Order: sequence, then structure tokens, then C-alpha cells
Amino acid sequence: MANKPAYKIVYASIKKKIKEGDYVTGALLPTEQELEERYSVSRTTVRKAIGLLTNEGYLRAKQGRGTEVLDVSTTQKLNHITSVTETLIEKGHKVTTQATLIERISPPDFVAKALGLGGGAKVYRVQRVQCADSTPIAIMVNYIVESAAPGLEKYADKFISLYQVLESQYNIIFKDSEEYLSAVGADFNESQILKVPPGAPLLCSRRISTTEQGPFEYSISKFVADKYEYSVYMQGRP
Repeated sequence: MANKPAYKIVYASIKKKIKEGDYVTGALLPTEQELEERYSVSRTTVRKAIGLLTNEGYLRAKQGRGTEVLDVSTTQKLNHITSVTETLIEKGHKVTTQATLIERISPPDFVAKALGLGGGAKVYRVQRVQCADSTPIAIMVNYIVESAAPGLEKYADKFISLYQVLESQYNIIFKDSEEYLSAVGADFNESQILKVPPGAPLLCSRRISTTEQGPFEYSISKFVADKYEYSVYMQGRP
């Protein structure tokens, strides 16, 4: 893994402190000068890290006061990127992974097209069955561009949240995602895994996620329809 840029170290550290409650909602972040001294970095580095966290909804500049820590649980409802696992945990479920398989493969045509990959490119296909309170709730398949997460297969069966591994081990900063939702019927294999009748309704999510360098993930997740829901925030009229 390449050396982590200084701004990403500061970004990851502050984000961790916010999530773990060291920086509480409504409190002001230490000043830029204090952060410079704490992390031994430049003012530019601190501002870049704070800018990323502000864009993600963790922080907000308060005119004349400083930088305020925001309620993460609220901002996640406003269409910020979150994973299935993080959403289930936030709702109070005990999340476990029933099975995981990570393979390095040539991408299917639809994945290569979605991620803009040329001939010879490889991806990691991550297949998982995710459970909430010991009940299978989702079948998830993630295709990750190999160059974004080299050696990803060594983490098989060692994580619950793939996104947390991508952030903590590969310094990936999610820029945006485009997601498509549809209803499908469970085929025989899906019905056996999710313990529902063949043909039972499933909620199907297809997502393309990007970093500043471009698309790096294509995922397909299928959920038991009566055990998972999406919340979409809308405001005003065009």
C-alpha cells in the first residue's frame, strides 16, 4: 500500500474521533493552528482534510466561531454515501456475515462498461451474504477495480463492512455514487440463501461509486423486500 498523503491521515483521524464521540455533535473542532500542531502538518493540509469532511456532512463552518461538528446520523439520511452494513447497525441490528468470497477476475462486460475499464483490466468480485440479528437479509456482490485495492483477497472473512476496509486500508475517499433501485423475484438459489419462497419480492440495488480518480466500484445488492427500506430526502420543486 502506498504511503498515505498527510491530508488523508488528518481526515481519517478527525472522522474517527467524530464517529467515536471524541468530538461531540455541536462542539467546535480544534482551531486550524491547533490541528497543525497536533498533526505536524501545514495549514493547507488541515484545510484540505476539513474540506473533505465538510463535503461529507461531518463538519460545518460557523461564521466567526470556527468549525462545528454535525450529527452524522442526521446527515446520513440526506443522501450521503453509506453501506448496507452501516445502515443496519445504525438501525440497531447485530450484523454478521454468513459467507464471503473474494476473487480476482476479468470484469463482465456490463461492469467493464460501467467502470470505464479497458481490455486486460481486472477487478475483485466480493460476494457476501449479510445477516441482521442472525437472519439472512441481503446477497451482495461488489466489483472493485483491482488497482484501487490491490491484495483485497487477503481480507476475506476479516470484515463486516467492506467500505470501512476500503477507507482504512486503501485510503479510498468516496466522492459520489449513482444508485438504481428495482424490484425482482428471488430465483431458486436466492430463495434458498435468504430463506424466502422462489419468486418472493426482493429489492435490488445497483450502485456505481467514484473517487476523485473516477469510478472504482460496481455493486449489486438484493434484499428481502419486507426487511429493508430506503429513505430518500427531497426538497422543493424544480
